[in-house]
Amino acid sequence: MFGKFLAKIIFKAAGWKQVGNVPPEVKKCIMVAAPHTSNWDFIFARGAFYLMDLPVKFTIKSEAMVGPLGWLLDKMGALPVNRKKNNSLVNAMIDLFNEREQLVILVTPEGTRKYQPRWRKGFYHAAFGAGVPIALGYLDYKKKEAGVGPLFYPTGDVDGDIEKIKDFYRTVTAKYPENGVR
Repeated sequence: MFGKFLAKIIFKAAGWKQVGNVPPEVKKCIMVAAPHTSNWDFIFARGAFYLMDLPVKFTIKSEAMVGPLGWLLDKMGALPVNRKKNNSLVNAMIDLFNEREQLVILVTPEGTRKYQPRWRKGFYHAAFGAGVPIALGYLDYKKKEAGVGPLFYPTGDVDGDIEKIKDFYRTVTAKYPENGVR
């Protein structure tokens, strides 16, 4: 696969390594990508997923899936969501999990590359509602590591659980640490 080949070249040239993975017995999960502080995050994260042979998907408005851009987005893992049919992205994500045998959906709960003290909670509600774990994907620029940390199983204590997830990300050095998780 060309993507994996290219990822190996990029990681070798940049001195990065891929560590950890989603355990093979886990067929469905939400993959959190944090801290997200740079456009470079996409390149290293996408490369890591190629190296892991992990078919990560992401949600996108179905209206964006037209023409050549739609074809490219599809090849990159886009899952079109018809927001007119379903006003709740959380419910749409739960439906996607219920319709498939295997699915990893990538989310960036910070919603921005700037520092964000309050994360969006939809990823948590989708994982809890679908009964799937949350995989803690990360990029550590200090260690030059791209990987997956522990799996987190939501308990229903939204604020407490998100704080525990953030505790893991506080150990990771973002490209721009001042915009990372505090």
